[in-house]
Amino acid sequence: MDIWVGTTNQAKVHAVQSVFQDGQLQSINVDSGVSEQPFSDEETMQGAIHRAKEALPDECSDETIAIGLEGGVMEIDQTLFICNWGALVTSTNDVYVASGARIPLPQEVANELYSGKELGPVMQTFSQKENVRQTEGAIGIFTNERLNRSDMFSHIVLMLKGQWEYDKHHKNI
Repeated sequence: MDIWVGTTNQAKVHAVQSVFQDGQLQSINVDSGVSEQPFSDEETMQGAIHRAKEALPDECSDETIAIGLEGGVMEIDQTLFICNWGALVTSTNDVYVASGARIPLPQEVANELYSGKELGPVMQTFSQKENVRQTEGAIGIFTNERLNRSDMFSHIVLMLKGQWEYDKHHKNI
């Protein structure tokens, strides 16, 4: 099986590798098709779908899939939450989506995002750490590293794989 991942971000690539251990994985840098800082569930989900579709090669076998993972933020009752979406696209253009964990962001971080900044650079400044988006992510920092960005995306990839497997099994009955 060939698995294409629509990003070179190591936290996301590792999440896919941890779930699809038997496949031939290729990561490719593709555009999300949404803003640098998605600001809703809808926009974040669209980014994941776009990444998956862009990563899928034009010529591919029935055993080829592509996965897109996108992080964003969304607002509930004037509180900004981390949100994360994933999409799995098959060679026959079936699309599966799943969403993951959410936690509220501190107001000082939210204010930076409302002013137009992107979460990754804001978190680097806030945490005084390099490459936060490639490692623990905001989820790791604000959960005291009980969960990191790769863990969070692995959960989403598990849901994508499970939906895809379920469909494959039930379509073949």
